Amino acid sequence: MSRALELAHNGPATGINPRVGCVIIAADGSVVAEGWHRGVGTAHAEVDALSKLPHGGARGTTAVVTLEPCNHTGHTGPCSVALIEAGVARVVYAVSDPGHASGGGAARLRAAGVDVISGVLADAVDDFLDDWLTAARLGRPHVTVKWASSLDGRIAAADGTSQWITGTAARQRVHEQREGSDAILVGTGTVLADDPSLTARGDGGELLAAQPTPVIVGTRSIPSDAAVFRHPRRPILIATHDVADVLRDLRARGFRRAYVEGGPTLVSAFVAAGLVDEYLIYLAPSLIGGDKLALGDIGVATIGEQRRLDIVSVEQLGADLLVTARPRRAPASTVKEGV
Repeated sequence: MSRALELAHNGPATGINPRVGCVIIAADGSVVAEGWHRGVGTAHAEVDALSKLPHGGARGTTAVVTLEPCNHTGHTGPCSVALIEAGVARVVYAVSDPGHASGGGAARLRAAGVDVISGVLADAVDDFLDDWLTAARLGRPHVTVKWASSLDGRIAAADGTSQWITGTAARQRVHEQREGSDAILVGTGTVLADDPSLTARGDGGELLAAQPTPVIVGTRSIPSDAAVFRHPRRPILIATHDVADVLRDLRARGFRRAYVEGGPTLVSAFVAAGLVDEYLIYLAPSLIGGDKLALGDIGVATIGEQRRLDIVSVEQLGADLLVTARPRRAPASTVKEGV
């Protein structure tokens, strides 16, 4: 399964399909084929691996795959059927497919007499597939919110200037994160105030190979000569203040990963609505003061309502810190005592 997970990393990180790896093992324990999914319309990992074997070469083997084999016909046929028809004797997978249409492959395999084992390295694969699983389970893109601020939480000086709070290493990391996202979201206020290009760029200012689609949220008009209209991808304008509607729109377009850069009005709306899956908070070793805060009202009226986060990692980038955090999940059962 560790090898299957390595193979899964070869697949595209954006788009609606998951990254999946598969290893096929003979009865003597030797690896006879490997495969991974290369994106929409291409063979799924199991079929990719099977295609590397001669006719009948998979009979009696074990297929180890990171995600439960699919059970539906989309751009390609169901992998569960392909495994059955190839004569695979056992299927081992890590994480169940939560899709209403695509799930159920394990049950189909068992009904055909295939031995099925699930949950192998499930935590590692679940973490790897976090963005895709969020989209599949919740019907919306995985949402990452990013901001850069001083240590006292300010994103700009009193006169509105904000370039640059963080240093070059932190800013380059942001561009790499943009490149790994389907969409980059800002509000109309940010476009009007800062005129950002919203591109993903390299150290020398060159455009990176993959570019996120810019999404402008809000009801104010944007000048036709705004920099965002020179983006390699056509911007999407969504005239609403309802961020849940925004995510439904993006999901319908096939977007899996949404990168929310701001400003504070849009970021606060996502936080208040409980629609953030990951926080990327860049902290510069400086103090600014004033009222230009990274977040506005997020619905916290009393300290007991504060939104708790779990720190995933803290990384130093030049003089700055990158804090990666996720919303704290409530335990299945909670005992309130002395709180």
